[in-house]
Amino acid sequence: MKLQITSRDALIVVDMQKDFLPGGALPVPDADKILPRVNRYIRTFEEHGRPIFFTRDWHPKDHLSFINQGGLWPPHCIQHSDGARFAEGLYMPKDFRFIISKGTSPDFDAYSGFEGTILHELLQERGVGRVFVCGVATDYCVKNTALGALHLGYTTLVLGDAIQGVLPTTTQEAVEEMMQKGAIFMKIEDL
Repeated sequence: MKLQITSRDALIVVDMQKDFLPGGALPVPDADKILPRVNRYIRTFEEHGRPIFFTRDWHPKDHLSFINQGGLWPPHCIQHSDGARFAEGLYMPKDFRFIISKGTSPDFDAYSGFEGTILHELLQERGVGRVFVCGVATDYCVKNTALGALHLGYTTLVLGDAIQGVLPTTTQEAVEEMMQKGAIFMKIEDL
């Protein structure tokens, strides 16, 4: 069944930043390989005049998630650093795009694009009822963004050919959890 992009749709591109690609501070294996498909979705939504939201980690140097602050992760996506930049080759249209910064407070972690941001308000202002989610990492920020969207009442479609996880086991668990909570998985051929 083919889906049509409608005036109530938006695309959320999760954390396609240099630090999450091979060679970055916190690389997701093979994250660079999904870039062509992510770009194809971006262009499709641009052609339909629909909003595209790019989430990004935008951490202060002393963010609580960093190992040196007692967290789990090496320092990554530090505000204004090269690693926090969007991936080279990521298509960023001039129109219809919004950049959503998350994890901006040193004392507040944010895996979801909705946590501590204005993403929900921007979607509501534009009458969005259905979101399409792609990016990295499936088992962390993609999962939490999709679950956040579901919790807020959005019909949530995860673009299964344009996501990449950290580990196969946690990625599969994340996919199962998203599906159990109501996310619909699809691929570019479905559009």
